[in-house]
Amino acid sequence: MCDLVWVIGQAQNLVSHHLRRLRQAGLAGSRRQGRLAMYTLTDRGRALTHTVLAPAPTANPATNRT
Repeated sequence: MCDLVWVIGQAQNLVSHHLRRLRQAGLAGSRRQGRLAMYTLTDRGRALTHTVLAPAPTANPATNRT
């Protein structure tokens, strides 16, 4: 989580709160590795991320002829 805190530039408690919500929603998973918590997106989280970040469809000028 420390890496996320640094990258996002927000307080650790805020990042922790949002990661907890993502886990509760089934969008992220976590595992402990010593003192570190490793977070990953679930298949559902990856699908949602792909949908949200996919480029918007562009209009085809050939279909807009009048």
